[in-house]
Amino acid sequence: MTNISLDPPSTATDVVLSVEDLSVSFPTEDGLVKAVRGVSYTLRRGETLGIVGESGSGKSVTSLALMGLLPKSARITGSAKFRGEELLGKNDREMSKVRGKHLAMIFQDPLTSLNPVYPIGKQIAEAVLVHHEVSKRTAWDRAVELLRIVGIPHAEQRVNNYPHEMSGGMRQRVVIAIAMANNPEVMIADEPTTALDVTVQAQVLEALEAARTEIGAALVLITHDLGVIAGHADRICVMYAGKLVESGTVDDIFYRPRMPYALGLLGSLPRVDEGRDARLTPIVGTPPSLLNLPPGCPFRPRCPLAQDICGEEEPELLPIAHGHSAACHFSSQLESASATDVFAVTSVDVDTDLVDVASTELATDVDTVSEEGA
Repeated sequence: MTNISLDPPSTATDVVLSVEDLSVSFPTEDGLVKAVRGVSYTLRRGETLGIVGESGSGKSVTSLALMGLLPKSARITGSAKFRGEELLGKNDREMSKVRGKHLAMIFQDPLTSLNPVYPIGKQIAEAVLVHHEVSKRTAWDRAVELLRIVGIPHAEQRVNNYPHEMSGGMRQRVVIAIAMANNPEVMIADEPTTALDVTVQAQVLEALEAARTEIGAALVLITHDLGVIAGHADRICVMYAGKLVESGTVDDIFYRPRMPYALGLLGSLPRVDEGRDARLTPIVGTPPSLLNLPPGCPFRPRCPLAQDICGEEEPELLPIAHGHSAACHFSSQLESASATDVFAVTSVDVDTDLVDVASTELATDVDTVSEEGA
């Protein structure tokens, strides 16, 4: 293996990333878009944390804030520490010493992540040269080695290819190779399998798992695909309207969900162990506008269990068992409930007026807001 060393990691704790009360908002002509609201979690060495939720729930914005990649107009509060070192508030020069070396990010679209005018080998080698004083030959050898690790055949020849000469799945594997070039301790994968077919998706996930195993990195896996999470994550955080609404182990979320939204996501997931006639259980309505959130629980307009208290007080994320937390006033009633119990029978009773209001006030996707702010 090419010798690309890291500074010796601290052995005082296995927590590599600690996020506390992180909030992100974007000023717009119509008002303040509250994209992330009080998110907290910890990530330990070698652990995979899955973050799931619908588009616009704040998944990507949370991670972009950690990486210092949000536009200057973004208002960020809270704390995000890498091995005890605060990341929020660092300027771009300071963050450049951390990004790519200790924290790396794999973006959703590999074609826009890669430079079309340079061979992929040069782009991987550049990631090494930026952070290490090694020869160009050593960096090039490292690029070939990384392509082998992520499963690209004939790496010695492929290293000279340009991005457009590779398939979508191979380009995504190149982006993974760039992310792991400096043996980072934390990798963030932002929907790495979007728009890929099932076979290529499996190959990319296998490459990502191989990369994580090879360098021993902790992984934050952002996706809307619960099937991906089930097979690769150790813990799951479910986000809705910019907040964490449930967190726990994979078994907690899949077998003992205690928040209606998490139940609804599971109910809308096709299962291979059910018959051909089995119907999915949809969640009525659309997510609320992050520009003008309704009072109380943001999920209230879509929740069949909603009561008066749900419109008056937003539930806090509270522990319900060891390592398992949920934000719902009625989590105790969901101990053995299924998605069909909650949604299929009572979905016709959902407050349609509230659903219509939520639909008409739905804000432009947060990613679009971010681009306009940049």
